Amino acid sequence: MVQRGISPSTDAHATRFLDDPDFQYSGSELDALRGAENYYRWLVKRFTPYLGSTVIEVGAGIGTFSEYLLKVPQVERLVAIEPGSNTFALLEKRLDGIPNTTAIKGYLADYPGEAAANSLVAVNVLEHVQQDAEFIHKARDVVVANGTLMLFVPALPAIFGSLDRAFEHFRRYTRPQLRRLIEDAGWTIERISYMNVMGILPWFVAGRLLKRKSISDREARAFDRFVVPITAAIEDRVEMPIGQSILAVARKRSG
Repeated sequence: MVQRGISPSTDAHATRFLDDPDFQYSGSELDALRGAENYYRWLVKRFTPYLGSTVIEVGAGIGTFSEYLLKVPQVERLVAIEPGSNTFALLEKRLDGIPNTTAIKGYLADYPGEAAANSLVAVNVLEHVQQDAEFIHKARDVVVANGTLMLFVPALPAIFGSLDRAFEHFRRYTRPQLRRLIEDAGWTIERISYMNVMGILPWFVAGRLLKRKSISDREARAFDRFVVPITAAIEDRVEMPIGQSILAVARKRSG
């Protein structure tokens, strides 16, 4: 089911485009990661133990990660929320005809409060949100007691560069910074870890030294095919003290 005609909310949970009801995402991040199958399988593997039966995916983009979430056995219903007019059209088409899925054009604040979820997932989304603390607070309102919040965000402010600006990122996070943000909103951290240590150098070279503004599909696929499987095999056994991204899982405790 697709909910049409919902305009993005003009509140603090929106991005810098909050005054534009016809916001279109202009970054190339979604295209670059579209074919990153090993990357997404690795990520959903990390999330799977914490996913509930009803999942909200905020900033679902073109629905790439949505398809991976729908393959998780315990996920019975998926609500995919996306504000971009251009990306929502592709998300809508992708989910059309899939049972127990709902696509909502808008922001997290547009999710009906009476339809609480067991889990909220935001993959490469929080860095696009100007008021990230308010987003984390709002997430708590739509998740049931003992439900989970799952975030995947870019790490290391020191490697913020032209790629981040081109992808419309406001920031990159440190692990202590993200931990404080989540705990200050009343969540209890279950897991917070760096991921993809091998991605640090390529991102630094591309974004800080070469000042690039995009990643080609060929480059992304090569990294996904040859580097991600090795990195995942190592990091699934050894906790890294640093990484290109951070994965965080938190739980909403009753009371």
